Amino acid sequence: MAALGYEAIQRNPKYQQLVRQRSVFGWTLTAVTLIIYFGFILLIGYAPKFLGIPIGGSVMTLGLPIGLFVIVSAFVLVWIYVARANATYDSLTRAIVEESR
Repeated sequence: MAALGYEAIQRNPKYQQLVRQRSVFGWTLTAVTLIIYFGFILLIGYAPKFLGIPIGGSVMTLGLPIGLFVIVSAFVLVWIYVARANATYDSLTRAIVEESR
């Protein structure tokens, strides 16, 4: 009997919309994350002198704020996903659950 309920949910157009939206958005954020991380690693590997450029006459180099950007970007991307999930995906999920009862 549970299998019948699951199949009904899978046929629901809202469920299909939810799966499609989450998948596209998730893969987009994954691509952005990979570009940022691999870009930084490639920068380290192929342009270390660029990262070693001093900033403002102090001991801090350009590599430090770029590395900090990589770390902060991960938190920002998670925040973006959570905000979208709370605004869009949760309401769709509630609607699907209500329709399946």
